[in-house]
Amino acid sequence: MTGPVLSFAGAWDCHTHIYHSRYPVAPGATLRPADATTDDYLRVQRVLGTSCVVVVTPSTYGTDNSSTVDAIAAYGDGARGVAVVGADVPDAELARLHAAGVRGIRFNLTLPAPVSLDDLPALAARIAGHGWHVQLNLPPEWLPDAAGMLSALPVPMVFDHYGHLPIGQRAGEHAYRVIADLVSAGKAWVKLSGPYIESLEGAPHYGDMQPLAARYLQLAPERMVWGSDWPHPTVRARGGEAVDDASVLQTFLAWCCSACSADTAYRVLVGNPQALYGNT
Repeated sequence: MTGPVLSFAGAWDCHTHIYHSRYPVAPGATLRPADATTDDYLRVQRVLGTSCVVVVTPSTYGTDNSSTVDAIAAYGDGARGVAVVGADVPDAELARLHAAGVRGIRFNLTLPAPVSLDDLPALAARIAGHGWHVQLNLPPEWLPDAAGMLSALPVPMVFDHYGHLPIGQRAGEHAYRVIADLVSAGKAWVKLSGPYIESLEGAPHYGDMQPLAARYLQLAPERMVWGSDWPHPTVRARGGEAVDDASVLQTFLAWCCSACSADTAYRVLVGNPQALYGNT
């Protein structure tokens, strides 16, 4: 490839992580990828053609958000973060994280976590004044029982990785309906990131994920954002083949064009994330 994938300016990559041996691993952490630094990501960014990035604290570091805060500072004005906090996080720490560029907190409950779903309502109430959102990485089978609680949250929510909906399973359809109702009500966003996580077909095109992408894009293109999930920690952890970031983005652009209008990709990659993450 001779140039970046994207031909328009201001695009966001809404889901990345940073790993480095200088950050202490949380007790009980099961996902421990090799180093993946800001310099490494900047090389990927040049290939993709994105200019803004969201850094998400990985489960590896528990509630230590140093990797995310340091990365935001290194990337500069075009960066935002999503932190992981405990239920007892001090208000002063939330204020510090906001000043550093954090705009949400993540509940990653597919791996060992410092919080539980029961902590979500109280933490959501505490971050509401900052204009933050909650980012949810949940087992999809939990969603029907959690629907009432989620709809009552005082902040928006963002579902990671297509909502982790399993392909061709009834649990996936039930979970989709919960997510779709929240999206339609203006309460939720979906990250169309990491298609390889649930894909059974695999690289290079993850074609079995295309129908789900189309459903989301047709449901509410104004509530969708895209992320690379770089450096693809779950793939690396299970010894899978390297992910071609340029190819994954090219496939996603094709899905946007086939599902909706020609400007859908611009909306998902530029306008939507600016609305979600660009607040001061």
